[in-house]
Amino acid sequence: MNAPIVEVKGLTRRYGDNRALDNIDFSVGAGRVYGLVGANGAGKTTLLKHLLGLLRPQAGTVRVFGDDPIRHPGRVLKRIGYLSEQRDMPEWMRISEFLSYLQAFHPTWDMRFAYELVDTFKLDADRKISALSQGMRAQTGIIAALAHRPELLILDEPSNGLDAVVRLDIIDAVIRTVADEGRCVIFSSHLLDEMERTCDHVTMIQDGRITFDCDLDAIKETYRFTRVTFAVHQAQPPIFPGALLTHGGGHSWHMVHDVPIEQFRTAVHSAGGEIFESRMATLEEIFLARAGRSVRHDKAA
Repeated sequence: MNAPIVEVKGLTRRYGDNRALDNIDFSVGAGRVYGLVGANGAGKTTLLKHLLGLLRPQAGTVRVFGDDPIRHPGRVLKRIGYLSEQRDMPEWMRISEFLSYLQAFHPTWDMRFAYELVDTFKLDADRKISALSQGMRAQTGIIAALAHRPELLILDEPSNGLDAVVRLDIIDAVIRTVADEGRCVIFSSHLLDEMERTCDHVTMIQDGRITFDCDLDAIKETYRFTRVTFAVHQAQPPIFPGALLTHGGGHSWHMVHDVPIEQFRTAVHSAGGEIFESRMATLEEIFLARAGRSVRHDKAA
């Protein structure tokens, strides 16, 4: 079995009394897209900064390609492509100049591939970075991250603030790279519908701890969204085994639960209800259920 590209064990980091990361274990392998989900401040960016050697572990270990990114940054960073939410680039350069500048730092830089992406995104290589829209800056950033053919691509909120067309262009470029070359991608985003379309594996971080960490298909097979109706008005949210999130009111309620549907159906019938609809839960519904919003009574419903 191949060694993992990233292996994190017992990683802990505090900021005063706040524990940003709490005994995190995390690993990724080649040829897959790994999604990091979590609310703002959950610890996603803090974890990524440790992988890049921007933060030193206070406890635990971080290994990327078998190396410590703090002790051997050169060996690690040359094999990583990175796109941050800030997308800092030299404003005075043209896109073509920026690509030539980056080529000098990466022996594996593929200028032909870079300009294929320029054409794909319909960018003007002679345009100055200072004149680029937010979407164009993101597209230029993803070219910079991909063109040296990195073995690991780290994307921290790559679609933040972008329109749907630009987001789709960026995601397509990433997926094509992984599918064609067997690269590994770690993708942090709050856009859960996008992550659901893109990722093979999902890790949810909540309050610095990993809530779940498994293949997306396995997650979706575990959680269901079920709508329940009652002949008798329910003044309070009904409580069923395995129900993690309950919305609704009166005669109609819907729930996200993690018990098999037949077991859930038996409990509903025992309480005088009927199942009107049941399906796999979306990643967004699962996230809301696991993020602590356990019961919410919507009076308007």
